[in-house]
Amino acid sequence: MRVVFVHGACVRDGSWWWHRTAGLLRERGVPSTAPALPSCGETELPAGTGGPGLAEDVTAVRHALLDGEEPTVVVAHSYGGIVAAEAAAGVESVRHLVLVSSYLPEVGQSLSDFGDGGPAPFLDVDPDTGTFGVRPELLVDTFLQDCDAEVRARAADHLARQSVRVTGQPVGAAAWQRVPSTYVVCARDRGTPPSLQREYARRAGTVVELDTGHHPFLSAPAAVRDLLPSL
Repeated sequence: MRVVFVHGACVRDGSWWWHRTAGLLRERGVPSTAPALPSCGETELPAGTGGPGLAEDVTAVRHALLDGEEPTVVVAHSYGGIVAAEAAAGVESVRHLVLVSSYLPEVGQSLSDFGDGGPAPFLDVDPDTGTFGVRPELLVDTFLQDCDAEVRARAADHLARQSVRVTGQPVGAAAWQRVPSTYVVCARDRGTPPSLQREYARRAGTVVELDTGHHPFLSAPAAVRDLLPSL
């Protein structure tokens, strides 16, 4: 089997965000990959007005999923669940979806459908450039409060400005409706409240709770590894 990781919003360098869990999987002989998301400025086109959006992210992840025939587990985090919903649809090798503090959109839903109509206080939206990002001064307290000093020190280097257009672009498919899924509720998450996660999790096949913040694959990588099914 293999694992394809899909990172969340406003970050880049997916291989860094997933590296602790990926390393534990590698020890068990399970390869993984973390495709770059164009809307986060990770490809040749800059994020922003007229820049890459959800469609480009979906294409990038779908390309990674189709680049191999072995049974695949998709692990999507936060906004990554929006991308994976469409990217994994109809890909025969995808056998399971693991959604970490994530969104499970119905066809026609967008990221903005999961909000309250305004940006979260930890986000900075720049209408002039058409981008949004995490306020660096709020990064640790909101998202990394249970991570160690090394992660806290390095995480800001892997933040990104993302095309704000992704927030309103609807998905055209919902893979979780046909593929077995596990939702991971992060019970100490300060970014996506656990109460909301539990609502989103109702759409998943199985629900598991971890006593972690928003990034358990960094703060408790063994726990995340052990949740992944053996196919």
